Amino acid sequence: MRVEIRAGAADDVAVVARVDDALPAGEVARDGRQLRVGTLEGWGADGLRAAAAAAARSIRRTGGEIAWRAGDEDEVRAIVEGTAFGAYDAGLRKRGYGDRPEISLVVDADETLRPLAERQALVARHISDARDLSNLPPNELTPPALADHAAALGLPHLTAMSLGRDEIVELGMGAFAAVAQGSPHDPRLIVLRYDPPDADAATTLGLVGKAITFDGGGLALKPPLRMQDMKGDMAGGAAVIEGLAAVAELGLPVRAIGVVASTENVQDAHAFKPGDILRASNGKTIEIMNTDAEGRLVLADALHYAREQGATHLADFATLTGAMSLALGDLYAGYFANDDDWARELQAAADTSGDLAWRFPLHPRYRRYIDSAFADMKNGSDLKEGSPVLAAEFLREFAGHGPWAHVDMAGPGYVRRKRPDYVLDEGGTGYGVRLIVELAANLAA
Repeated sequence: MRVEIRAGAADDVAVVARVDDALPAGEVARDGRQLRVGTLEGWGADGLRAAAAAAARSIRRTGGEIAWRAGDEDEVRAIVEGTAFGAYDAGLRKRGYGDRPEISLVVDADETLRPLAERQALVARHISDARDLSNLPPNELTPPALADHAAALGLPHLTAMSLGRDEIVELGMGAFAAVAQGSPHDPRLIVLRYDPPDADAATTLGLVGKAITFDGGGLALKPPLRMQDMKGDMAGGAAVIEGLAAVAELGLPVRAIGVVASTENVQDAHAFKPGDILRASNGKTIEIMNTDAEGRLVLADALHYAREQGATHLADFATLTGAMSLALGDLYAGYFANDDDWARELQAAADTSGDLAWRFPLHPRYRRYIDSAFADMKNGSDLKEGSPVLAAEFLREFAGHGPWAHVDMAGPGYVRRKRPDYVLDEGGTGYGVRLIVELAANLAA
């Protein structure tokens, strides 16, 4: 999607869009050059973002230029991002996908807003790349393929490497290795390092992502209905890869390391079992209660690795618990933090970026949910309560010393149905890319 800032553009562009509160949310009405888009009162920037997405979606078949008037930074952000969301097409493997018509956005705004529009257009491109990763079929996007994608980024001061099955075992990552042992595809621990010359050497942002390229539940087999959506269980890893790529392309002056644990969670004769006891790389032992609670296992070893590699401030991103999507739906992610200042930084980044997030509590008494009679902890509970917080308490055991936040993006990471009043089509959303960019920018400042 091409983005241009041009004062007076609304007078000469073929299609000029505007919000019309009289129309139902998501409805689009065309009258000559005028495109009126319905939104909901009180939505603010979210409403404008959704309206811009609906407008772009309405001309996706024909392509062409679309213009919006913008008066301030918030409106520019919302219009650029919303148009990119609506212009996105998830039909990656449909015939003729490469020949689809292009949509161009012209923002009728003051010239001083050009740098912001160009910045958000760059970020939106990485959001689209993250969506592509989430929407690729699991027979194509295996862990080695995801590692190859990271290695091919080729951005200034950003390097990539990946560790395979033997190296994961040699590092003592017994939790990660156990999840991977049922799959014929080798797992990959993908490590991205961003080290710009003007960054503060005393601060390193650590970003950890869950990238289960297909989650069948292991021996705790998932029900067949909507199992195809489990290709999106790597959306957290996609956010880390593309978020850090955007940080590097923007040249933000902050050191960062991205650690993405990627594997399938499927079953064969070698698959790990309930009752197994695993030893993670920090030496702690884990009793397996549920093989479908695998995300926290791969994150455990990845978090410890990131901290060992020098991360001073950690944040992990994962489509982790179905209960979080029950609590917050597909609009907000829930997050946990062990440090109030770091929580405020993450909240500020979420508020600015539009990747909405809400803080959930951590408390030492929740630790009882993962107490085990046979190991240092267990990876689940049969109490059927507090599952997002017990997952967070589990991960806290591996986050080491220093600020850490866990972002459970199960709801907004991969949308499982179409909603006409929503910004996104079905599939991967790219949630987390914008949040990571703003978090890095705030830390750099």
